[in-house]
Amino acid sequence: MGETNKVGIIGAGMMGAEIALCFAMTGHEVYMKDTTLELAQKGKDRLGGVLDKAIKKGKFQAEDKAATLSRITPMEQYEALKDVGLVVEAVFENLEAKKEVFAQLDNVCKTDCIFATNTSSIPITLLATSVKKERIGRFLGTHFFSPAYVMKLVEVIPGLETEDETVTFIMDCCRKIGKTPIRIKDVTGFAVNRILHAMWIETNRLLEEGVASPEDIDTACKLGLGHPIGPYALMDLTSNDLNLKVQQILYEAYGERFRPRPILKQKVNANHLGRKTDRGWYEYRK
Repeated sequence: MGETNKVGIIGAGMMGAEIALCFAMTGHEVYMKDTTLELAQKGKDRLGGVLDKAIKKGKFQAEDKAATLSRITPMEQYEALKDVGLVVEAVFENLEAKKEVFAQLDNVCKTDCIFATNTSSIPITLLATSVKKERIGRFLGTHFFSPAYVMKLVEVIPGLETEDETVTFIMDCCRKIGKTPIRIKDVTGFAVNRILHAMWIETNRLLEEGVASPEDIDTACKLGLGHPIGPYALMDLTSNDLNLKVQQILYEAYGERFRPRPILKQKVNANHLGRKTDRGWYEYRK
């Protein structure tokens, strides 16, 4: 099994960049790829702000900031990943897009490199069909949670042909970067998202029925259920277009209980996607 001193991250959005940060903070050399060098660099630049907030809260040392960021190299070419021991894919939630990424990686990366997908809902065994037969045993899911820099949980999902050695290696790797891994069966949506989206669908029913406002539902969940963040604030953080895609995938897999509510579709159609568009269930000012 390959060493993970050199790690590749595919996707420099909020999730991919923060996964890269988790590895860089623990001494790994990280190569973060996006479709253009400009996008990859923007992803790295945003991490400076993430660390500044952590410094203000006393959760990160200011003197370590420069060294940590220096370990992240933005790039746009797959060839730069030929020597990495682990690749974590974190592109948007689309089966064909992810399969294309892994097909490209399979032609470039060394044979003992482990491939991990950060999918939140797509079955791992299905995604593993995008790589050569010799690679399938080293293919699995590592579902990080947003914001990845803060959240400790990682769902580790082996596919049908994932080798036990690969699972053990990744569980240990997660612990080394300060995460708590749990092993989950390869089913659509895995565990956490099935729980989460069932709740979100019901909260949207409450909203449609006029039972309570987003603000009051968030307050109810925080003060009545002990949640650190309310469902509507969390939906805005994770982005409503992604939430809708995940619910559509769950609906296709499990039927009526996961049918997306009309109000969520309206929000997406209106481009009220959440924090990334400054308006979702709430309005945000830059």
